Amino acid sequence: MRIGELARRSGCLPETVRYYEREGLLPKPERSEGNYRLYTEDHLSRLLFIRNCRALEMSLGEIRTLLAIKDGAGADCREVRALLEAHIGHVTERLARLGALRDQLAALRERCGGVTPVELCGILQGLTEAVAGAGVDGHTAEGHACLGDAGSLCGRGRPA
Repeated sequence: MRIGELARRSGCLPETVRYYEREGLLPKPERSEGNYRLYTEDHLSRLLFIRNCRALEMSLGEIRTLLAIKDGAGADCREVRALLEAHIGHVTERLARLGALRDQLAALRERCGGVTPVELCGILQGLTEAVAGAGVDGHTAEGHACLGDAGSLCGRGRPA
């Protein structure tokens, strides 16, 4: 099958197929006389595996490791289980960060009744205070606020 059919059957874009090829996750296909990529059912199966891993928000490194094990680099599934346990840990950490972010946003929301003039808006004041009160490392004197990217937590596990 050509790249368009592979993309359609896997539910992704042709550029995604090319990307996974460049990353070494998907083997390079044979080429036709007209230089078209010719994919097999094995390519489709591997691409669906990759997409399922991505749907679980696994990194390319994690997927690369799983594929290597799947391709015969592992004697049993202990490494697969360990990788999944580590990924669950990453997800748990992210959930904690998102929970802290939700709490911070809810606290900001409570500072505004919605009918106050903009210049007295508690949310805008709160956002200004958080930035103005942050120290060099992004933490306030109390050590609990962090100037991370788009609501991230700081490296100390504290809410942004």
